[in-house]
Amino acid sequence: MKTLLLLGGSRYLLPVIREARALGCRVITCDYLPDNYAHRYADVYANVSIVDREAVLALAKEQKIDGVMSFACDPGVVTAAYVAEKLGLPNVGPLASVELLQDKGSFRRFLEENGFPVPRSRSCSSLEEALAGELHFPLMVKPVDSAGSKGVSRVDSAEALPGAIRYALGFSRCGRVILEDYIASVGFPSDTECFVLNGELRFVSYNNQYFDPKADNPYTPAGFTWPSSMPESAQRDLTEQLQRLLRLLHMGTAVYNIESRLGQDGVPYLMEVSPRGGGNRLCEMLQYTTGVNLIRSAVQAALGLPVDEPAPPVYTGHWSYVALHSYESGVFRGLDLAPEARAALVEEDLWVKPGERVEAFTGANKTIGTLILNWPDQASRDAHMADLDSWLRIQAEPASAEKGEN
Repeated sequence: MKTLLLLGGSRYLLPVIREARALGCRVITCDYLPDNYAHRYADVYANVSIVDREAVLALAKEQKIDGVMSFACDPGVVTAAYVAEKLGLPNVGPLASVELLQDKGSFRRFLEENGFPVPRSRSCSSLEEALAGELHFPLMVKPVDSAGSKGVSRVDSAEALPGAIRYALGFSRCGRVILEDYIASVGFPSDTECFVLNGELRFVSYNNQYFDPKADNPYTPAGFTWPSSMPESAQRDLTEQLQRLLRLLHMGTAVYNIESRLGQDGVPYLMEVSPRGGGNRLCEMLQYTTGVNLIRSAVQAALGLPVDEPAPPVYTGHWSYVALHSYESGVFRGLDLAPEARAALVEEDLWVKPGERVEAFTGANKTIGTLILNWPDQASRDAHMADLDSWLRIQAEPASAEKGEN
């Protein structure tokens, strides 16, 4: 029996655990949060921080693992690559390449040095350092080492910069942030998955990524649809860029989360490239929309098994995904869907019960559930995704009402 070590413990690990079990695997999960959801489904849980490389390596040796993955768990990606490299296990790519991809500042510099389209950017660790260079507004301020849109904000003036830098630094483990030109997109940006076999793209997908301008953090993804409305020429350009990047970095076999967009300057940009499955159930959505099981292929690769090579995507139906979220912190009371949405509903996964506390949508970690819908036609899908409030309502009483009850 092979043993797979999974870093993290979020709900997004459940389909990975299912696929590992289907392959006859023993599954270990680890992080420093014993109450995380996925741990109850593992064979073994270890209370070990996923950013402590040596502690995870010691655990891997003790448990005699055959493979390690950090799926939908950005903080563990570098640790997984470190452990795999130290133990000679199947790896997503060289540790140095993984470290580069996981640091937004290093990634932007690499793109620029190798002739890729890239927004103007620089990283810094303080306001003084930020002000020491030339600034071009609007710009985006982000932690260099955080995912899920945590700590991200748009800055339109110098007056707003100090607060944005403090906010971003609060989410950075290494104490650095990146300032980069804001690249407005033509149509929708894309955030979806690809599969790479021995450094060669075998499955490439693009989608439409939606945001909720009413949310506390309007840069946290709130929904997705497939396939992408991005022009085919831009998709081909991005695919060529991605393949060249993978070869330059000597990457191996893995599922990748890719964020990209076509800028209003007419230039396609690779914004983020990470050798892991993304959150928001993106791999699961691709199985709905194309029938291709990328999670199984990723687990096989991590364990050194023959990989079921995915076929190029062929999209069926008019699918959408919604990350359920509350506009305010307080007490959850219920979820209301309009009749036409109920008719299109394929799966409702609600993570909170009435009476439990919910938080305002400041990042992907504040998601309270998911909806998967298959609409009768594209026009209906697009109209509903453009106006979530017209058919979807999260009932949550504000904090003041919550205090009154207590």
